[in-house]
Amino acid sequence: MSTEFSRTLALLRQERGVSQRTASKDLGISQALLSHYENGIREPGLAFVVKVCDYYHVSADYMLGRTLARDGSMLTSEEILNAAEPNNVLQGSVLATLQSKLLSGAISVLFGLLGKIGNKGAINAAANCLGTTIYQLYRHLHHAAGGSDSYFALSQIDCAVGMAGADIKLAECDYARALYAEVEKKTQFPDMTQEALNAAYPGRNQSMTQVLSTADQRIQSYAER
Repeated sequence: MSTEFSRTLALLRQERGVSQRTASKDLGISQALLSHYENGIREPGLAFVVKVCDYYHVSADYMLGRTLARDGSMLTSEEILNAAEPNNVLQGSVLATLQSKLLSGAISVLFGLLGKIGNKGAINAAANCLGTTIYQLYRHLHHAAGGSDSYFALSQIDCAVGMAGADIKLAECDYARALYAEVEKKTQFPDMTQEALNAAYPGRNQSMTQVLSTADQRIQSYAER
């Protein structure tokens, strides 16, 4: 069974604010067995999966990590952007886990497609672009948390004037050049239709679709201002 099941099982219980003892009693199993399920030590049967879905009011696809929306549909941009509101069920670690799953799935699809093309320059450039983006985000967090700037080789001044951002843009340029070089060589690119992507990357392609849709709507809102 998907490793997402055990993690989702534990997160839903924590979100509901009940102990393993209470949840196990409600679900009709021992606390020890529920602990094994939540830690991925044992795999439950179909009957238990159905019972869990009813207990937490989610779909089986959500429990198995095949969809990111509890009812099996796609999350809207507003649901993700407003997920931290006090009355929203997606708060704190649950929200962080959701966003992590979205990006992890999308990145997996991206590199899977690049691997089929086989251009090392494009693969490395994509890794550099994403790597420096993570570098920037982590550095802001590190600084806000009171960490020492001496941890990084790049000085705070050079970082402040946008050198990391320039590296991201240069990596994007290298990425685009590598891809268009393949176009000129008439390389056969992967089938990018949703039907083909869903078949090649079940579950994960929904993450890519969600990331693209959310970013597209957000950027379009800027264009309309």
